[in-house]
Amino acid sequence: MDKIDRRKFFKWMGVGAAGVGSTVLLGGIPTAAQHDGEHPTPDPETVNSATEMDNMHAQGVQTFLDNIGQDPLFWNRRLEPVMDGDVKVFDLVCEEVQWETTTGLVYTAMAYNGIVPGPEIRVTEGDKVRFNVTNHLRESTAIHFHGLLVPNNVDGVPFVTQPVIKIGETATYEFTIRNSGSHMYHSHHNSAEQVTKGLLGALIVEPKDASAEPVVTADYTMVLNDSAMGFTINGKEFPHTQPIVAKFGDKIRIRYMNEGLMIHPMHLHGIPQQVIAKDGFNLPMPYMCDTLNVAPGERYDVIVDCTELGLWAFHCHILTHAESRHGMFGMVTVLAVAE
Repeated sequence: MDKIDRRKFFKWMGVGAAGVGSTVLLGGIPTAAQHDGEHPTPDPETVNSATEMDNMHAQGVQTFLDNIGQDPLFWNRRLEPVMDGDVKVFDLVCEEVQWETTTGLVYTAMAYNGIVPGPEIRVTEGDKVRFNVTNHLRESTAIHFHGLLVPNNVDGVPFVTQPVIKIGETATYEFTIRNSGSHMYHSHHNSAEQVTKGLLGALIVEPKDASAEPVVTADYTMVLNDSAMGFTINGKEFPHTQPIVAKFGDKIRIRYMNEGLMIHPMHLHGIPQQVIAKDGFNLPMPYMCDTLNVAPGERYDVIVDCTELGLWAFHCHILTHAESRHGMFGMVTVLAVAE
């Protein structure tokens, strides 16, 4: 999405910025104007505590709104290949970086090409590909192409199919893409640490025959991760996630990928999701839901018809992954539908 400031965003949405801000800030203790009848006078300490909580919640939302458009990588991190004849070549470098998931939370991450998640790789069924993976970490690593049908000797499981990639070494994986769908790539060595610290990425294969693919306005990838660096969507925690911005009538595709250690039931307010594919396989009978449970290693593709105007909360419904007394955090974003 192009960079837009908060005021322009709400003007575009058809809502006054001041009005939305007031709505956010006026939560909390009911007033006489809001209710009929007698009410006990609140204890001052209770009022202060509740007001403080409200303010922290409001500040998180304000920070999210102010951050709209500030992270161009959030939805767009595609790595373009270099062609070697008819082979698409992708160079991936494993390295330690300092990665900030939200203000003040900086972790020593393990990253592909300096970003978490690693760059999104998009290819087409039938493509010949080569991955050159260079290890600049302080330990060995490996790479596994999760969900792809590959020859056994490039499956990326050390001491089962091949050696580890030692410190300073480069390993080459070359094969032909056989199956389409939403897939992933990640470490398969010390993986509970390396993957949750950032050695993960999306690998999307377009079908050679796209005639059965849904026609969509936009295509979003949502990589879920947890444990080592908090509860993140595409490497960031709310309020430093980015919204999905759509126009009324748009049809959008969202690809969920769970690279973490926990389940994440992803709930979209206001608009149902049509589940069309699981683990790269198109479902013979798509179904509707508002909450989709994505287990570790699973991928789901959903279609959202943007038929309802407004700002719709979008979050993991394990609430300890999304909200506390201090406000929303972690796996939270917004779907914004404008006229």
